[in-house]
Amino acid sequence: MRWAVGALLGFSLSVAAAEPPLRFAMPDSWAMPMVQYERGRPTQGILYDIMLSLATQVGAPAEFHVLPRARVQSAMEHGEIDVRCYAAQSWLPNQSGDYIWSLPLLFQRDLLVSRKDQPVSINPATLPRQSIGTVLGYIYPTLQPFFDTDRLHREDARNQEQVLEKLLAGRYRYAVSNQWTLDWFNQRLTPEKQLQAVAVLQEQKVGCYVRNDPKVPVQRILRTLLRMKMSGEIDEIIRLYTGSPEATP
Repeated sequence: MRWAVGALLGFSLSVAAAEPPLRFAMPDSWAMPMVQYERGRPTQGILYDIMLSLATQVGAPAEFHVLPRARVQSAMEHGEIDVRCYAAQSWLPNQSGDYIWSLPLLFQRDLLVSRKDQPVSINPATLPRQSIGTVLGYIYPTLQPFFDTDRLHREDARNQEQVLEKLLAGRYRYAVSNQWTLDWFNQRLTPEKQLQAVAVLQEQKVGCYVRNDPKVPVQRILRTLLRMKMSGEIDEIIRLYTGSPEATP
């Protein structure tokens, strides 16, 4: 019996090793709890765990490509990447290429954030001319009209954590952050220093899309993502890092 189990395991591993790797896009602008990078490689986080589990269940090795956000779509179009997650079709209005989208898997809430020396609630439309902390390459539809008219100015940082670090240091009075990163960032601060959300800018359901190529097991990937969502596995991964299941509107 032990020999039979060992032989089956060995066979499963050899099958997985024979499969071409499933190549995932990992924008370097992500921060915990989405992903943690160590020496330029992802090591943990909500999205890392989802991608690793997806590849394992599909039966292919996971290959993570850490890229500047502006390079991700080009890499997809040139066949360097197979799967991109944590994206919405509204973020890619001029998307070229043949892709198939998953069902919505996660929920993102973008917030305007300040230190506690600012009012607890504000209307972004009433802000005087000033700089706002933003992530390089990110699109902020609610604030874009104010950027276009020079009412507000973007002050870009490479990733979301750097944006919040600069806000904490007083480089600007307001910044944009998603809910998960704000909560994670605040965990290491004393209550009086924690950053606060002062306005909800956008709420968006996000998912993954797959390059529609005969060499990529597209339908197997989509079926696996659906099963991971319906079984509660994705919510359990979120709970592991945030302490609560996903909050949806």
